[in-house]
Amino acid sequence: MEGAATRTVITTSSSTENLSTSTLDYDRNFFRTASGLLVFAEIVFGLLVWMLIAGTEYFPVSAFGWVLFVAILYWVLTVIFLIIYLTMAYKKIPQVPWTTVGLFFNSSATVMYVVAAAVHAASISHAVKGRSNYNCWVASTFFAFLVTLCYAGSTYLSFKSWRSRDEEQ
Repeated sequence: MEGAATRTVITTSSSTENLSTSTLDYDRNFFRTASGLLVFAEIVFGLLVWMLIAGTEYFPVSAFGWVLFVAILYWVLTVIFLIIYLTMAYKKIPQVPWTTVGLFFNSSATVMYVVAAAVHAASISHAVKGRSNYNCWVASTFFAFLVTLCYAGSTYLSFKSWRSRDEEQ
């Protein structure tokens, strides 16, 4: 009986040791890179886009629903990618082609934001100037084009990274 209890204790302590060795790292220098600064700008400007629209009565202009969808979707996905990059989780899953995923994500975000920003700018003309929501909508249009430029910059950097990885193989 006593020997079985000792074995159970040893098994439990060894499984606890295995859990402690699977911690994620933290990349302290990520925000010092061009990619890190662009991701930070995408999160801040993307948040401003959807907050400035969502804080108003946007229901009369149906196109704003599309802009909100794009802004919130890519904001959430960018936050997820930020967590993956900061924790360096991409090193724990080497089977995923992260440079290709990053290139696809950033290019799709650029295209979708170009469309959303253009729709947003065109839809403001339907709003009567002087309404209480007009200034918020104009500001969100500005930030939509700004975040589009950030995603375009990220697409360029992702393409360079993808191209250099492709040339190495």
